[in-house]
Amino acid sequence: MPSRFHLKNFPDPQALAHAAARDWLVLLRASYGPYFVALSGGRIAQSFFASVTELATSAPEAFAHVHFFWADERCVPPADPQSNYRLALENLLAPLNVPPERIHRLKGELPPADAVTEACREIRRIIPANKTGIPLLDMVFLGMGEDGHVASLMPNAPPAVLSSREPFVHIPDSPKPPPNRLSMSYPLLAAARNVWVLASGAGKAQAFKDSLMPGAETPLARLLASRRQTLLYNDLNVTEV
Repeated sequence: MPSRFHLKNFPDPQALAHAAARDWLVLLRASYGPYFVALSGGRIAQSFFASVTELATSAPEAFAHVHFFWADERCVPPADPQSNYRLALENLLAPLNVPPERIHRLKGELPPADAVTEACREIRRIIPANKTGIPLLDMVFLGMGEDGHVASLMPNAPPAVLSSREPFVHIPDSPKPPPNRLSMSYPLLAAARNVWVLASGAGKAQAFKDSLMPGAETPLARLLASRRQTLLYNDLNVTEV
């Protein structure tokens, strides 16, 4: 049985971020028409955004057709230091001069149920669906937590989150603060054409390796099992399982 993931190993976060940015720009230059990407937060995301911005100086036209969504967001206002939108705005979207009509943020300042309803309506309005009715993203960038979580899909996710067929879900009891979060659902991530996980940081190697084992039950493992292929960029010195 062919592997459902491909490992790409790097000596440090900077090398990882640069390689992912370079590889994405190659894909963007070869793409046509609207292109739909979802971003995540975290330290490696900030390094990745900086690398994309640096490399984009030689190809600014590559982003002229890109629409930006978010894989997850904390339930905070957009100017809050914890906001994934703010991280992307300051380090990627503003430097690239992305116009507001191509930025589709998750509205963490709203009551969570309202934010989920609006996010689901927006992504369905913008992105064509596949034959099962799931919006088809071209690319999703994810990090990974020390517990193997991806986006804001946590190990303690309730059945309502695990079974949801909606594009976005409310995470009401995140073990990492703040407790209220918004996240793309497993079906939306499973349907994406490309998912690249940027796994970096101290204390994550064991959860990462565990997630690659047959029968693993971490959120990352659940994601990998749902897809034909996922690229795993990592600086965790995990070369085989």
